[in-house]
Amino acid sequence: MEDVRHILATNLRLARLALDMSQEDLAAAAGIDRTYVSGIERGVRNPTVTVLARFAYALDTTSAVLLTKGAFENPRGSRHR
Repeated sequence: MEDVRHILATNLRLARLALDMSQEDLAAAAGIDRTYVSGIERGVRNPTVTVLARFAYALDTTSAVLLTKGAFENPRGSRHR
């Protein structure tokens, strides 16, 4: 089983980039420090459920999608919401 931190890190980065957001943009939208976003995207931080929900809201998706392997790796370029 793949580490959930890696799945979240990948999905968070891909979702952010799909919306043309920087780490600073996402951090501001979620009310979180940019260095924390960076740590999560590198898989070295474990966000709380509350932080995960804030990211999902800022990225116009759900926490479940952010935790789903491959959710943002659709070859056609569309993304789940």
